[in-house]
Amino acid sequence: MPQAWPIPSDTMTSPQGPLSLRHYGASHGSHAHTHFQILLGLHGVLELEVQGRGQRIGTGQGCVITPGERHDFEARSGSRCLVLDTTHAGWAHCPPQPAQPAQTLALAHYLAQALQQTDSLAQHYGPLLLLDAWRLHSPAARRHERPIDWDQLAGWVQHHLHQALSVAQLAQQVFLSPSRFAERCRRETGLSVMQWLRSQRLTLAVQLRGSGLSVAETARRCGYQSPSALTAALRRVRSH
Repeated sequence: MPQAWPIPSDTMTSPQGPLSLRHYGASHGSHAHTHFQILLGLHGVLELEVQGRGQRIGTGQGCVITPGERHDFEARSGSRCLVLDTTHAGWAHCPPQPAQPAQTLALAHYLAQALQQTDSLAQHYGPLLLLDAWRLHSPAARRHERPIDWDQLAGWVQHHLHQALSVAQLAQQVFLSPSRFAERCRRETGLSVMQWLRSQRLTLAVQLRGSGLSVAETARRCGYQSPSALTAALRRVRSH
């Protein structure tokens, strides 16, 4: 089942999911996410500010917003973008702009059309196809590294968040030393191990609270020291 992402204050014209087609207009204030957000311009010009840095997204231009980066957008004459919300670690090492602009724009136009069809496979295959078209090839020196399945590791972590997990325990799950795992985590996700672990804890807490689980039980399952600690963490997310 696709993960339900927070919807920003713009107009979404495709079904809710990792991929969406959005129309941007006036600014509604800055915000941040616990996941990557990738934008690719299809029409018009989108004025974007990320962590205080301004940029423009025109047709065929893009932007990779990493977890935790505060951003705001405005399109005075309107802008239409293909947007991907994802936790895939591969985006941590993608260039700000697509490595293959023409091919990426052609793919984006196809996905934008496919999203209008109820029986389309765009939501299933589109995110990985977009990543493949966007990113640069990995350096040859890293081709022989054993890949880390971050989704599988996240699944293991979410079943053990009630415990006090250490870097060594996480490293053991992927057969790496703690120092090597910490380096790979920073390089492949853009986060330290503890930041990544906190993001997993918060993601599960949001899901459990959304399902109606009590604050106390959610705090216990997610490893928060107290219900009040969980409440404070959720309040910080909502304020962003």
